[in-house]
Amino acid sequence: MKSPDIKVRYNNKLEEFCKNTMFQSLDNHLQGFITTTGESYRLTFQELQQLTEMAIDFEMWVEPSIVKQWRKIEAKHLSGNGNKKKIILNELKQLWLSLKAAPAVYNSDTPHVSSIVRKVKNNTLQNDVFGVCPVASQKTVCCNLTTIDAVQGCSLGCSYCSIQTFYEDGAIKIESNLLEKLNKIKIDPQKNYHIGSGQSSDSLAMGNRNGILDAQLDFAGKNPNVIFEFKTKTKNIDYFLAVDLPPNIMVCWSLNPQIIIDHEEHFTASLEERITAARRLSNKGVIIGFHFHPIVHYEGFEKDYNKIINTLISTFSADEVGMISLGTLTFIKPAIKSLRSLGIPSKVLQIPMEDASGKYSYPIETKEKIFGTVWNAFTPWHNKVFFYFCMEERNLWKTVMGTCYKSNNDFENALFKNVFSKMNVS
Repeated sequence: MKSPDIKVRYNNKLEEFCKNTMFQSLDNHLQGFITTTGESYRLTFQELQQLTEMAIDFEMWVEPSIVKQWRKIEAKHLSGNGNKKKIILNELKQLWLSLKAAPAVYNSDTPHVSSIVRKVKNNTLQNDVFGVCPVASQKTVCCNLTTIDAVQGCSLGCSYCSIQTFYEDGAIKIESNLLEKLNKIKIDPQKNYHIGSGQSSDSLAMGNRNGILDAQLDFAGKNPNVIFEFKTKTKNIDYFLAVDLPPNIMVCWSLNPQIIIDHEEHFTASLEERITAARRLSNKGVIIGFHFHPIVHYEGFEKDYNKIINTLISTFSADEVGMISLGTLTFIKPAIKSLRSLGIPSKVLQIPMEDASGKYSYPIETKEKIFGTVWNAFTPWHNKVFFYFCMEERNLWKTVMGTCYKSNNDFENALFKNVFSKMNVS
């Protein structure tokens, strides 16, 4: 029998662990199971952490709960000898790893996710809205994208979104004097710029509130050496259809199969609505683009992505499309913790999570498979549209596309050459 002092010390340690934010995100039933199990088996702090993470993941992935899994394994070893705790934890971990290793399975039942209510604030601070892509890395081939942060924060509810890890208070902040700030940006007329406004929020989700779209179009019109990219998962193009547009803007849609939209992109436009919006804007003469980012590895992904690509090729001519990017699920540690804390059904963390240039993503073999599937489906457009990988290493480019740019500047210059050739820029 353990002495009272040992029990007190352990209970104090358990109490301290219970203050952990990951533990706090569990419901009362799961919290009670973990504390009871921790006390019964004298789980270490690390073991408690591991058990909590698996409990969250099983719930997110809509698998049988950690309670059922533990008791099922425990029942097999009632008369066993040795370290029962270690045996149970090891079997649980192997089950968890096997689920991560296999392609995710999405069913037709759309998960219920409560609407996101975020405060919308006007940002009146004298902050700099002009910056560089937040995911740029020396370890990957990058396009040297610069950014305009007209809005900070997003309410579209994509389960894999890292934006939610950037801003602590959860509010959506809209620049109140964007035009003034854009007019202060020093643009070298002898240099080309690729500027995107969809890095800190969806470019079109907030419409023209505070005149932010007016300001960005004004900026693009004054700087013909800029490719100004709006990136969206919405169908909000009415403003663009109603006004005169400078020729150097490009509106790009992030696309995924409808089953991924249903399960992981909760408050966005449907796939059909996005493609229809792109078609309507292209009819006005606007160069459009598409981001397949993130491409998700799941059971049946090949068929679904091929279907999207066949639709694009039959709906648009290559001359109407400026660029197509390919990327996949990629996380930093704070983003993983944040996604687990949300407590919503999602399979985006159901991946092996190998190190990928300082971040966590699919193993290279999986990336070659999913990127190869999408790249090969676009064969009719290979020499007609500018394609690139986002946040991927040089070797992957060579394996899938057969080539890679020697430097980021070469990458950027090729983008300018291809996209500007389709824009009626004087």
